Amino acid sequence: MPTLHFERALLPTGWAEDVRMALEGARISSVTAGVAPQTGDERHVIGVPGLANLHSHAFQRGMAGLAERRGPATDSFWTWREEMYRFLRVLDPEDVQAIAALSYAEMLEGGFTRVGEFHYLHHDVDGRPYGDIAEMAQSIAGAARGVGIGLTLLPCFYAHGGLGGLPPVEGQRRFINGIDGFARLLDGSRRAIAGIEGANLGVAPHSLRAVMPDEMVELREMAGEMPIHIHAAEQIKEVDDCIAWSGKRPVEWLLDTQEIDARWCLIHTTHMTAEETRRLARSGAIAGLCPVTEANLGDGLFNGRDFLEAGGRLGVGTDSNVQIGVALELRQLEYAQRLKMALRNVMVPGEGQSTGRYLFDAALQGGAQALGQLRDGGVAGLAVGAFADIVTLDAMHPALVHRRGDQIIDGWLFAGGEAVIDTVWCLGAKRVTGGRHIERERLRAAFARVIAKVLAT
Repeated sequence: MPTLHFERALLPTGWAEDVRMALEGARISSVTAGVAPQTGDERHVIGVPGLANLHSHAFQRGMAGLAERRGPATDSFWTWREEMYRFLRVLDPEDVQAIAALSYAEMLEGGFTRVGEFHYLHHDVDGRPYGDIAEMAQSIAGAARGVGIGLTLLPCFYAHGGLGGLPPVEGQRRFINGIDGFARLLDGSRRAIAGIEGANLGVAPHSLRAVMPDEMVELREMAGEMPIHIHAAEQIKEVDDCIAWSGKRPVEWLLDTQEIDARWCLIHTTHMTAEETRRLARSGAIAGLCPVTEANLGDGLFNGRDFLEAGGRLGVGTDSNVQIGVALELRQLEYAQRLKMALRNVMVPGEGQSTGRYLFDAALQGGAQALGQLRDGGVAGLAVGAFADIVTLDAMHPALVHRRGDQIIDGWLFAGGEAVIDTVWCLGAKRVTGGRHIERERLRAAFARVIAKVLAT
């Protein structure tokens, strides 16, 4: 039973000194503060909990940087989406596993210890299901198992090409399932994660563009108490199209028709009215924000301060995985709000509070809720019974040297970034040391072979 000792650690009760922590299997079995290290303890200076990455499309890591050339028309999310469809035209399950594995390793290196994989790439390049309809889900599960990251697999229901049941376009053919096919996919996904420590399952209606109201009812029944994730109000065009179809905005429609509660995570929610913002905050659902991707795609700005002031809960994800890291997402979240409001320290509610610590705590709890980790008495953070998902920070990094308490989190998020991270345990196993995943070189080589194949076609 390995035991770790930290000079300073961020516990659910706050910062504590001389913290001794025992691990048993995938979980933390004891936490004691104010004690000296003992012989055999692995000693570190600063320990903090790993965060959940609540929204990832792992395969998109492979196209990061490939859509940064302006086309003949005004570029937008919709032109980027066409580039994404082209990128998919040759990927097979082995390719997807290689891309996902590197993505997950980089998540661990960046301080994420669990990923919510919003998985919608299901079928062969011609749109026909593989012999095992969950073969791509097996690839995702294999990547997570091999890299050692916690996994919440969110198989995605995608049946239509636009609001009102429009037929899918050619680029979407690898995503499409009806209800019966999705039921088989869900069962296959359950088998795919069987035997993976700590893995769990959710249901992901892709968006109101891809799901009709009667299908939403059936998906809710399939989900039961599992997490339910859906893209909502990411783009202005999506909002306008939803009003034309239903007379309501996307978040408004969901709140009016779907019994939104703590099981739900609405991804992006970029374009909400003040009333939608208040109602979503009161629902208990998580706003799943992906600030780096939202900036990269030109989505717009979330109503951050209003949402938190109304009691809203949030978490962060890496979405398109154009860049990956806890600090990247939380810093972009705060900086976007500063630019929007022409103020500083916007998201934190009280005078004298640390912005970094406030956002970190919010993302810790919100991510754990969104990925189903708080059900049945589960806990998030460095506590007895929690998964042993632990990140150590380099106390001698210039952004952290001589910092104490919440200055450590502020230094990491706003000045140090991913270079501050030293060691990461996930599910009780050491996966990152010296800031590098233990399998980094092998994973990079496999990724490089896939990209060479894609760019040659």
